[in-house]
Amino acid sequence: MGKKIVATNRKAYHNYLIQDSIEAGIALTGTEIKSIRQGRVSLGEAYVRPEGGELWLLGAHIARYEAASVLSHEPTRRRKLLLHRREITSLTAKMAEKGFTLVPLRLYIKGGIAKVEVALAKGKRLHDKRESIMRREVDREIGRTLKQRR
Repeated sequence: MGKKIVATNRKAYHNYLIQDSIEAGIALTGTEIKSIRQGRVSLGEAYVRPEGGELWLLGAHIARYEAASVLSHEPTRRRKLLLHRREITSLTAKMAEKGFTLVPLRLYIKGGIAKVEVALAKGKRLHDKRESIMRREVDREIGRTLKQRR
């Protein structure tokens, strides 16, 4: 039973320092899971917010399923994340205490069920972003020179 990664949030790795991640289920409708299986998902603007002792995925865009009727799902509706109570309380405590935020990293299908990987993340400052860009460019340059020497 492998994972089929449907969508990744590349912005999250650029804008945040990722600390700890956890797998969560998502409460979906029938047309949403069909659209996810077709890969018509975007997590670019998505974020997770705790409300009333539950975690909600907001801003994730799951395109309408074309073969469905006019009464299909709303593409950017709120979706409930399915976690154990103790996991939710520990995540919300860390968010309140240390200034972390919850960011969805990737959405995938595992054993026929849609899952989302949610991470505790801290926002990067501008100089941190510049530093990661410089480090990535240096790594590429080193890779190029090693490749040329072969």
